[in-house]
Order: sequence, then C-alpha cells, then structure tokens
Amino acid sequence: MMRFSAWRPAVAGLGLLAVWQAFVVATGVPSFLLPSPWRVARVFGERWDVILSHAWITLTEILLGLALGALFGAATALLLAAFRPARRWLLPLLLASQAVPVFAIAPLLTLWFGFGMASKIAMATIIIFFPVASAFYDGLRRTEPGWLDLAATMGARRRAVLWKLRVPAALPALASGLRVAAAVAPIGAVVGEWVGASAGLGYLMLHANGRSQTDLMFAALAVLAAMALLLWFAVDAGLRAALPWQPDRIEDEEETA
Repeated sequence: MMRFSAWRPAVAGLGLLAVWQAFVVATGVPSFLLPSPWRVARVFGERWDVILSHAWITLTEILLGLALGALFGAATALLLAAFRPARRWLLPLLLASQAVPVFAIAPLLTLWFGFGMASKIAMATIIIFFPVASAFYDGLRRTEPGWLDLAATMGARRRAVLWKLRVPAALPALASGLRVAAAVAPIGAVVGEWVGASAGLGYLMLHANGRSQTDLMFAALAVLAAMALLLWFAVDAGLRAALPWQPDRIEDEEETA
C-alpha cells in the first residue's frame, strides 16, 4: 500500500491550485495576465494533441542531452582522475567555462547547428555536463584513504585502483550529479527553443506569449513541469535500483520516527 507521505505532494499541489483559483476569482485579474487553473485545464483539453506533439520533441531533446551530457561528464571526470596533465590543463578550462552564461551560448549553438533538434540537444548537453563531471570527479578524489593505503600495500596498479576502487567508491557521488542533471536538463532544451526553433514546448510557449494566449502558455508550462518531475523520479528510482548498497538515511529516520 502507498504510504501516506506519498500523498503529500499531491495534496500540496491541489492546495496551490485552490489558492490560485481563489486569487483569480477574488481579484478578477484578466485572463491574459493570469488565467485560472480551470481555464488552463480547458485549453489543455481542447489542444492536447498540439501540446503533446511539441512535448514529445522537447522530451527527445532532454533525453538525448541527458545521455550525452552524462556520458561526456563521466568520461571527463575519469580523464581528470587518471591523468595529472589533464587536471592541470582541462580543470581550469572547465571552471572558466561556467562563467559564461548559457543564454550567451544558445545563439551560437543555433548558428552552428541550425534551428533543428541538434542545437537544443547540444545546449542540454552543455548544461548537464558540468554537474555530472564535477560530482563524479569529486567522488573519485575522495576515496577512503585507508582503502588506498591497502591497495598500495598489496602492490595494485594505478589502473586497477581507479577501476576497482575509486570508481565503485565514487558511484554515489555520480548518482548525485545525475540527479542534479535530471533536474536541470529541461532548462537547456527550453532555452534553445526560445532562441530559435520550429517546434517544442519552449517554441509553443514563446508564440503563445506573443499572441497573449497565456492559458496555452500555462498549459505548456504545466506539461513541461510534469515531464521534469517524472524524469527526476525515474532517474532517482533507477539509481536506487543500481546502487542498493547506498542507504537513504533520511527515509530510514522518517520510517523509525
């Protein structure tokens, strides 16, 4: 049976919708400024096929960007951990790259890769790359010193220490980076669609806003938020299944409380 705590987000969401509806009714705010939840739901019912067709494109961009960003981020962390020259040359470049705003990169990616899906995937990959690389590299650096001393005593090679000791010990840190990546993955795709696109939820929201179709914009935003939540929970569930030895002490404390 589902625990009561699983219903709390749903109850909180319904409460927010009720406050939203009450605010609209009490203030009489025009619908082009703030549509009511009922009006947003009605627009979604009328144009669900258009919204979901754009959502599928955005979801494809997010998933491909998440896969590529996680792959490149993990590979970069392994490269930094395995080779000292790579740390000296690449690590400062990676840190400096985070000083460049993502909105400044988006027009360049659109210019280089076009208005299709490729520029949005590249944008999502760039945003996802750094959290994964940073978290995984931090985990690779913070291996238990006693384990490293034992490996050195037994004469283990550096490659064996990396793959059989450092990488397994850093998997929880990699999992944390992947969770952060899943949360920020929609940002890259939507920002790319805002800069230049012919399809996607960002494109749909931009055009709806230009035509004062605020209810349609809210409906697309609600679908995007639902996609982001489902993606995060799916990644979290997959990581829990892949790392069963990593305890969740917060949930354990809640169960025993």
